[in-house]
Amino acid sequence: MSRPRNPFPLVLWLLLLLITPLWAQTGVDQDQRATSQLREAYRQVDGLRDITLEVRGGVAVLRGDVPSLEASLKAEELAQKVDGVLTVDNGLRIESKVTERLSPVLSKLRQKVQTFITYLPLLGVAVITFLLFLALGKSATRWGGLYRRLSSNVFIQDLLRQIAYFVCLAAGLLLALEILDATALVGAVLGTAGVLGVAIGFAFQDLAENSLASILLSLRQPFSPNDHVVIDGHEGKVVRLTSRATVLLTLDGNHLRIPNASVFKATILNYSKNPERRFRFTVGVDTEEDLTFARELALRTLQESTGVMSDPPPQCLVVELGDSTVNLDVVGWVDQREAEYLKVKSEAIRRVKESFDEAGILMPEPIYKVRMEQTEPARRPAKKHPVAPSKEVVDISPETHLEQRILEERVSEEQDLLSAAARLE
Repeated sequence: MSRPRNPFPLVLWLLLLLITPLWAQTGVDQDQRATSQLREAYRQVDGLRDITLEVRGGVAVLRGDVPSLEASLKAEELAQKVDGVLTVDNGLRIESKVTERLSPVLSKLRQKVQTFITYLPLLGVAVITFLLFLALGKSATRWGGLYRRLSSNVFIQDLLRQIAYFVCLAAGLLLALEILDATALVGAVLGTAGVLGVAIGFAFQDLAENSLASILLSLRQPFSPNDHVVIDGHEGKVVRLTSRATVLLTLDGNHLRIPNASVFKATILNYSKNPERRFRFTVGVDTEEDLTFARELALRTLQESTGVMSDPPPQCLVVELGDSTVNLDVVGWVDQREAEYLKVKSEAIRRVKESFDEAGILMPEPIYKVRMEQTEPARRPAKKHPVAPSKEVVDISPETHLEQRILEERVSEEQDLLSAAARLE
């Protein structure tokens, strides 16, 4: 008896015959859907509308002309994003005709012109807003009474004017950008301004330091106009304080400008703060002279000299015993409001020298003595009785030439931050 055949292979063969056409139909439908989807996408992009395309077995075949390489890459990128496309056969050609290349450019230009025309009303409103704030800023610089009430310092008043102007200018610019819906540009402008401010701060560090020093010097003035000062080794009389430099008139009549940053950090010697000023000079007398007599003669001469103050009284001190002289330090005081310092000192030196000469007090140059044995000592000349100092009239009045020059300089329209209302240190 024969065994029955297994029907499973026959059934499997029949199923494969039925399913294969269905798979093929499914692949064709997927290619058609991908082709339709990609064609619809190309219609929405300028320069890609004329592309011939077909998707076969998951391969997107692109043919035709495009205006630029960028358009070709864009078409390939879109094709790769469509479901059912495994790879792209990019056979697109770059258009070389001038008219075809210019066509998309002109199209974009027309769109931009139309957009600009649409924005013209908003642009007009933004410009008017900015101009209004600009006019407000210029008007704010003329509110002199307000700034004078806030500060009596001229430099601070000018600084407040500038701050008010730039605040109005910045507010107008930001509001105009907001009207144009350029908020991203506002952020970019603020960020750029911050970075630029830091860069400018480093680049102009010395200028910023000088400006800050000008503000501090104008608020707490270490000197007044016409003060006789020595700043960082430079001597002269103060003419004015500007926003950049302190102007001195040297004793030789020359203008000297010292940066305010240097003035702020410098050691300042002010001879005019205290009108009483001391002068001193050294006189060397012979080692064999009577020092008590020489000191008394120098003091009496100073007391009788015109311009030397009696209170504080003059002094004469023995300060050094040298090889050939004994040095006397002669000190006196001058009231600079009534007498010229240099004239009084000059006259005091002259009178002491004449008094010593008339009294026979030797004031030798540096010498060396040679002792000779078995010789008679040289005879010194007889002492003369001191003669009363002469009553010669000497001009010791204060010097007014520099003061007159300073008054003429201060009449000019150049900026001056020195104010009588400011606090003096």
